[in-house]
Amino acid sequence: MRRRHFSTLLFATFLPRAFAATAEAKTESVTGALVQHDHAPATLRTQDGHVITLSGDEETEKVLHDPRLANVQLEALGRFTSPEQFAIEPRFEKIMFVHKDGKRLLITYWCDICSIRTYAPGVCVCCQKWTDLDLQDPNQK
Repeated sequence: MRRRHFSTLLFATFLPRAFAATAEAKTESVTGALVQHDHAPATLRTQDGHVITLSGDEETEKVLHDPRLANVQLEALGRFTSPEQFAIEPRFEKIMFVHKDGKRLLITYWCDICSIRTYAPGVCVCCQKWTDLDLQDPNQK
C-alpha cells in the first residue's frame, strides 16, 4: 500500500515539472537576411528591421559563416534566449533553411566525387575535396 502512495506522490510531484520543461523547450523559428561578420556572431536582419544575433554549435557556426550563404533569406529553428538573441538547435537536427524562389530548401553540402552528404561546409571525409553547397527540398529523399 505504501508503494502505491509513494508512486502517486512522486508522479503528482514531478509530472507538472516535466510538462513545464517541455513547454520551455518549445522550438521557435526566425527568418531574415543572413548577415555575416568577421570574427563575430552572424546576425539576421528581419523584415521589420530587427537585428537578431545567432548562436549554435560548431557545425552551425560553420554554416552561418559560409560565404556562399551571405545575404540569403535564412530560416533557423531553435529558441530565443532574449529578444535579440536566438540559439539554433544542434545541426544534426537539420534545422536551417534557405528561402529561395518561393521554396524552403534545407542547407546541405555534397561531395560529387564520393557521393557523401554533410550538413556543414568543409572537406569531404573521404577524398578531402571541399564540399559543394547543395540546397535540398526537405520533403524529398
